[in-house]
Amino acid sequence: MSKEILPGIKQFDLSGRAAIITGGSKGLGLAMAAGLASAGANVMLVNRNAEEGAKAAEELSRDFGVKAIAFSADITDQSQTEAMAKAAFDAFGRIDILINSAGINIRGPIDEVTLEDFNKVMNANVTGTWLCCRAVTPFMKQAGRGSIINLASTLGLVGLANRTPYTSSKGAVVQMTRGLALELAPFNINVNAICPGPFLTDMNVPIADTEEGKKFVVGATALGRWGELREIQGAAIFLASDAATYLVGSMLTVDGGWTAR
Repeated sequence: MSKEILPGIKQFDLSGRAAIITGGSKGLGLAMAAGLASAGANVMLVNRNAEEGAKAAEELSRDFGVKAIAFSADITDQSQTEAMAKAAFDAFGRIDILINSAGINIRGPIDEVTLEDFNKVMNANVTGTWLCCRAVTPFMKQAGRGSIINLASTLGLVGLANRTPYTSSKGAVVQMTRGLALELAPFNINVNAICPGPFLTDMNVPIADTEEGKKFVVGATALGRWGELREIQGAAIFLASDAATYLVGSMLTVDGGWTAR
């Protein structure tokens, strides 16, 4: 067998690599952090709740035997995202992976959602993602490699009523991912996005038992159910690993077949 062809399983080994996961103390962020830790990566969990982050980091370190730390930051603040990147580099000596999972959703008809609501969603989902990408880029350029994984959404690809703030923000993340992927590819930094479908996260609990949730979300998936948090892990490990070195500006949809209909 050619030396250029590695045994498949070894391509997914993240041992010794360092990852920053925003929104990493709960939901999809914590699930992806656990996935990377299970593959050997050291992880920094970033969120606003220091106590929650510290507890999650302690559990990951105990369960997977990796170095896991927490960092409290507002990702919409440039100085705090820069401090986040520096703290990760100081702790690990490297930054190999960034997963931008932090985000919010405010639902409602356009004539009921306020401008403040719209700006709040755009600031968290778009500005926050951009600032975190900006903060880690110098470290990845210096290393000559890296993987940035943005959390877009199926609602960045297709529409849904009463979601204009969220769909606008996630559409922007899709295009940010594509543009940044082209910009950073010459530096051997891969930028891709995961587009989750209906996962039963804290964000979606309010609509889980509503008619909308049952008909237009769960009822519209090929599998006929909400996604389980563990089902996002494979996508995160894949995009962070050497198995995905030829993926540039890709949108990996993990939605139980929701957008296939």
